Amino acid sequence: MNGLRRLGVVTLVLAFGQIVFGAIVRISGSGMGCGDHWPKCLGRWVPPLDRSDLVIEVTHRWIALALSLCVLALLAAAWRSRALPGVGGRGGVLRPAIVAAGLVLLAAVVGAVIVKLELHALVVVAHLAIAMTLLATLVILVTRAGGLGAASTVPGSGSQKTARGAMAAAGLAFAVLVLGALTANVEGAAQACQGFPLCRGADGVSIPAGAHIQLTHRILAFLLFFHLIGLVIAMGKRSEPTPVVRAARIVLGIVVLQVVIAAVLVERFLPPTIQSLHQAVGTLVWISIVTLALLARRAAMPITVPVTPRLDDGDVIAHSLEPAR
Repeated sequence: MNGLRRLGVVTLVLAFGQIVFGAIVRISGSGMGCGDHWPKCLGRWVPPLDRSDLVIEVTHRWIALALSLCVLALLAAAWRSRALPGVGGRGGVLRPAIVAAGLVLLAAVVGAVIVKLELHALVVVAHLAIAMTLLATLVILVTRAGGLGAASTVPGSGSQKTARGAMAAAGLAFAVLVLGALTANVEGAAQACQGFPLCRGADGVSIPAGAHIQLTHRILAFLLFFHLIGLVIAMGKRSEPTPVVRAARIVLGIVVLQVVIAAVLVERFLPPTIQSLHQAVGTLVWISIVTLALLARRAAMPITVPVTPRLDDGDVIAHSLEPAR
């Protein structure tokens, strides 16, 4: 199980890097650096690295290849160890490994569609949603293998209220991510609101088209922020287990950082470096919230007490009449 956990962590880090580098591809305008060729780049497996947009795009593809190989290795290792406790069956590592492999294949197909459709906004958003689902699946795999604090989270030590609150936070976070992707990829949406936290147009008064997308993104983001504050306060009153409390505080800290970055991003008129940082921290928010939800759910699981069969009088008499061995 330790080997599966370590490989799962490596795969999770690669998936995080692949998403962050994908944002760099979009922000730098390198999405067509390899032309309309896929999976080859300009018709070659190893193209000449003589342009910055080509280097960025092909590096993103190479990270995706490394991620795919790690996911396949995870699936093979889990399948080989499926007879071990905690690997096969319900609640084991094998099932998320299978789902992760399917999501990697789906992401590759959608990536090819993006290239052929020349970066259509809705397809790009769908691609990001698949990538975030893959991240969540890998977090599930790692926690089932005992990582990310799961080994020290005792079932029955937490409350159902905290588990429900954490799951609601995960749902809100996913909606914020999707709306953030729409804001970044729908033309004019990112530039529509130039104030923070309120929204104003370039002239300081009117609100241009596309602002509703960013406004919805902001409203959901602030709902998530205040929901997490309430969750952390409530957890302190309920005396939740240490791993869950620690995870919630980490989530809240990362969300506060993300709000600050978002304010700087808007007030400084969307500099590319801050855009990339915003995407990276947003991805960290997602990983940390999914981890919190899984730990809270594990802590809220009821303790199953093994039931000892009760012998009736007839069984006792029959047992006493058996010859000694």
